[in-house]
Amino acid sequence: MAPELDNPFWSSLRSRHRALARCIGDAARYPAEFAPFLGVASAEADVADALASLIDPGESVYLLGVAPNVPAGCRLETFDELAQMICTAPIPVTDGPEVIELSEAHRADVLALTTLVYPHYFRPRTMELGRYFGIYQDGRLAAIIGERLGMDAYQEISAVCTHPDFNGRGYARRLLALLSNDNLERGRTPFLHVSQQNRRAMRLYEQIGYRHRRGIGFWSLSRA
Repeated sequence: MAPELDNPFWSSLRSRHRALARCIGDAARYPAEFAPFLGVASAEADVADALASLIDPGESVYLLGVAPNVPAGCRLETFDELAQMICTAPIPVTDGPEVIELSEAHRADVLALTTLVYPHYFRPRTMELGRYFGIYQDGRLAAIIGERLGMDAYQEISAVCTHPDFNGRGYARRLLALLSNDNLERGRTPFLHVSQQNRRAMRLYEQIGYRHRRGIGFWSLSRA
């Protein structure tokens, strides 16, 4: 059933990332420099006072799976549902270039790549939410993958990015297989989120062994 995956921001903020969470009552968020994500315990939770404290005037945050009743002074915008996908069996690993674990020394390269191809949700300290891996070619960061949300039994795979100059070489497939398999060996089921309009990415995930778990609601919440 995995109910924690139905409310992943809240679940991660109350477990793996509890030490980072800014939590007031039934609402919690990541600090802005880590991720623009906020979660609530349930759709029925009274979080009006919490939202007034957790969201700065003029700021927008994102919610996934569960959205609250919006109090006066806040605006909720509904986006198309995302596809939530999980992987429960090892993936064959394709041959390819060396994969390295990324560190502080690589942060500038990671931020440059994510600004180019994954600009909406990556922040200066997102890399501290989990492990990140990459492939360098000709001295350039060609592709990355990382871990973002996490619970005891689940690990979100995120920021699957390839620089346009290196598309079509199978780097994303190689990174996905290596990181997904590593988490399975650790006893964590990997999952990810993808736009259902991004058919190319969904086909890749399905071909290598991820399956559609559910469509999951996605919103932005801003405060006047």
